[in-house]
Amino acid sequence: MSVLRIVSYNIHKGRSATGSRESLADLRLGLYGLRPDLLFLQEVQGRNERRSSLDAQHESLGAALRMQAAYGCNAVRQNTDHGNALLSRFPILSQENQDISDHRLEQRGLLHVTVQINGTPVHCLVVHLGLFAGSRSRQVGALVERIKRLVPDDEPILIAGDFNDWNNRLAPLFVQQLGLCEVFAVAPERAPSGPVVPRNPVRRITRSLRGLHGAMQLRRSIYEPVGLFAPHEPGRIQPAQELAMNGAARLSLPPRTFPAVFPWLRLDRIYQRGFAVHYAQVLQGAPWKQMSDHAPLLAELELP
Repeated sequence: MSVLRIVSYNIHKGRSATGSRESLADLRLGLYGLRPDLLFLQEVQGRNERRSSLDAQHESLGAALRMQAAYGCNAVRQNTDHGNALLSRFPILSQENQDISDHRLEQRGLLHVTVQINGTPVHCLVVHLGLFAGSRSRQVGALVERIKRLVPDDEPILIAGDFNDWNNRLAPLFVQQLGLCEVFAVAPERAPSGPVVPRNPVRRITRSLRGLHGAMQLRRSIYEPVGLFAPHEPGRIQPAQELAMNGAARLSLPPRTFPAVFPWLRLDRIYQRGFAVHYAQVLQGAPWKQMSDHAPLLAELELP
């Protein structure tokens, strides 16, 4: 039985949220303080011939955190390249980067790394999907096909990264076809350390009404399920019907992670199969809002 600390982070090629300064040194310090066991990174520069301080970022972070590193190169430029990376405290058994680019404007890859945790192979997939809905649907199709082809049903899976899925249209596909759960959908709420004293009765009433509305929506979703690509009102996010730990359906939305200075869009995810979720959190505010344009995700998962 192992409790793992999982972090997913789009590091913006080692630059600050605005891109005006380098942030890789701050990233090393911040990630070191999190003590991650598995680190899913997107927009990692594997090569930068213009600035040596930004070169081989997966190796630099791996050395600082004393973790093994796997890198999948996706986008190649004249003097730079970047892609996804996985850093692991556990032995890496295998790694493969699958090209899932949908057009010339966006080079995307799927990094599949298998690590061994206490004798159990765990499949870790780092993703960064496209900006267009059609591209994302085809890329998720490639991801589902790969998992069905290469990952046995009884082996644990972690899928994390920047899904660019601000309308939350992809979650039902993971739940229905792969039996995965998004960690924020099933994470238990931690009990407060002291008595809760409502400071604002209006806010309390508003929250109660929101909870009632959510319950009504859940009942309707059970009897009138919405298809993955069903028409919806423009600009409205469709709540995903996730599976809770007791097998019951539950409405939830992934956390807001972009932009880091004021998170509004729900772009980043951690999906899992075969783990118990202890805790999930978006790391907001200082110093994270200054290190990248995305806020990182942190989850504590237990592998039986």
